[in-house]
Amino acid sequence: MEYKFKYICARIYFIRMQAESILIFIVITLSVLIFFAHQRFKQLITLALLAVIAVITTIWSITVFNDGFNTPVIRHISLSGSGGLILTIDKLSAFFILVINLTCITGLLFAGGYLKHYYTRKKGLNISIHFFAYLFLYISMLLVVMVREGLAFLIAWEIMAIASFLLVIFDAEERQILKTGISYLVQMHIGMFFLLIAFLIVEKDTGMLGFDALKYYFKEGHHLAVFLLFLAGFGIKAGLIPFHTWLPEAHPAAPSHVSGVMSGVMIKMGIYGILRVVFQMQNDLFAAGLIILAISLLSGLFGVMMAILQHDIKKLLAYHSIENIGIIGMGVGIGMLGVSYNNQSMIFLGFGGGILHILNHSLFKSLLFFSSGNVYQASQTRNIELLGGLMKRMPYTSVFFLVGSLAICGLPPLNGFISEYLIYSGMFSNLSGLDFKGSVIVVMAIAGLALIGGLAIFCFTKAFGITFLGEARTKQAEEASERDREMLIPQLIPVIFIAAIGIAPSLFVKPVMDLIAGNLSLLVSGPIVIPENGSLANISLISGFFIVILTAILIFRKLHLRNVPVKKEPTWGCGYGVYNPRMQYTSTSFAYNYNHLAKPVTGTKKDINEIGEEEIFPSERSFATHTGDPVKESIIDKPVEWSWFVLKKLAVMQTGKIQHYILYAFIFMLAALLLTYLKII
Repeated sequence: MEYKFKYICARIYFIRMQAESILIFIVITLSVLIFFAHQRFKQLITLALLAVIAVITTIWSITVFNDGFNTPVIRHISLSGSGGLILTIDKLSAFFILVINLTCITGLLFAGGYLKHYYTRKKGLNISIHFFAYLFLYISMLLVVMVREGLAFLIAWEIMAIASFLLVIFDAEERQILKTGISYLVQMHIGMFFLLIAFLIVEKDTGMLGFDALKYYFKEGHHLAVFLLFLAGFGIKAGLIPFHTWLPEAHPAAPSHVSGVMSGVMIKMGIYGILRVVFQMQNDLFAAGLIILAISLLSGLFGVMMAILQHDIKKLLAYHSIENIGIIGMGVGIGMLGVSYNNQSMIFLGFGGGILHILNHSLFKSLLFFSSGNVYQASQTRNIELLGGLMKRMPYTSVFFLVGSLAICGLPPLNGFISEYLIYSGMFSNLSGLDFKGSVIVVMAIAGLALIGGLAIFCFTKAFGITFLGEARTKQAEEASERDREMLIPQLIPVIFIAAIGIAPSLFVKPVMDLIAGNLSLLVSGPIVIPENGSLANISLISGFFIVILTAILIFRKLHLRNVPVKKEPTWGCGYGVYNPRMQYTSTSFAYNYNHLAKPVTGTKKDINEIGEEEIFPSERSFATHTGDPVKESIIDKPVEWSWFVLKKLAVMQTGKIQHYILYAFIFMLAALLLTYLKII
């Protein structure tokens, strides 16, 4: 009887695996329908196909999290039920799968409304390629977090790069966007080259190609150089300094729903890779943690400092992606330092805050990009200097942007506060128990994170105030109107999760802590004890109380003003009788004092023809400021300009005469023979 029961269970398991494989193959096969469907059905077909995979992978993820241990779910994607592509889903993979599913579904729902006005401007093939690339970006990201074998992983990594490239160049009619897309693709290939070299070095020593080989490779000896190769490869995708240069250009170029997905989850694939590597390291833990912490701190500071100076709202958000990747990396760095000191509070709170911030950032950053998409479609500009007063014309969008702004600044009672609170707790925990070197490092990290938070508040005060408050600065802002429900309703999804994590953090923190505990077997000697953080319960009570009070005030205000006539007047002009929108703060003037202090880092340049002393009646002048990216200018622009100069000099060899080309080939063969004879090559 027991034998029959086991046989039946095994048979059910086999049939279930076959059914899942068949469903996935059907989805991939039916994806070609996107090219043949009518324009208005392309998004629905993409959504249906994506939803099928999302349901299957979500079930896998929930199964893993419901398991008390870190037993991974193994799936063989093959029509025969065995062999084929092997997918391994542990708790780290499951966490990323849930983040990918949530953000990609929300982004695709938003795309249904956002792309409507493109249907008359774009050919059907352009729209088809866009949705096809979106679907395969989603599938490739899932494969990245589920595949352990090196070659399959790199193929998935490459599909992710190509699919996102096609999404970025959606408006490739503009030459600058096409140029941006090519630059992005080149940098993604450079990152893959670093990963390929690192995997090949590991294979040379272990005979295995993939993540499963890392625990054997890192077990003996010091391999910090290989860790740095992985950090460079994954850091380019994540946008860590100095590998960030593609990010502020690609995000503004892409449609807003693509920007939300790229910033919300795609750049986190770099963080996934870093976590997958550091969870296997057993030596050089202090050095690796210090490197991650230092690079992340620089990324956070540089990202927020550059964001403050941007006038393009999407470029501002792109630099904030660099900042938040820095915050995530700081959590990982603190966790690594905790491992080196065998301090489990630092480990769990550091890693926990960093990993939870992956989810949090995907929520509020996608929300902010979607809201900026609303603003762009309503006003046809991303320049906040040309906006103003949109809160009166786009009330729902302004509330969504405000919620995202408060969350990204780490203010309670929203989700950004929870993850940053955990990172702070990890830094403050047992600070007195560290040695002098460790104490200095952690204190500097605390000061850096506090500075990042303060600058973020300053930046979003500017972004929200200049864009939504005051009076319209231009006709296009004055004529802006709220978007339809197809673009507004999808934004409610991240808002609900943003509030839920802020009000009930324990529900989300506990699975993250279990995830970390399941990956510490190689890093921590002795029993693993998840630290109790009772303060989260107090945060829940205070947040709930705050929301109840706020709701009561709003209800009282509504009832009190129900029978009172409300007048709408122009914004108060500080006593001026004749009000002019030009009297308002601009983005430049708001950040003027900061810009003056930060100029040595940001390199802001003024474009103005100064008035000479001899000019009694000055002519009309214009004033503008330009902020480049000093890191990009030094490590990319200058080498490219030098290479271009050298290639132009070498162009004299391109004479167009066939005898010269034959001579070049002869010289090459002669040189090759000579070097071979001398045993140089």
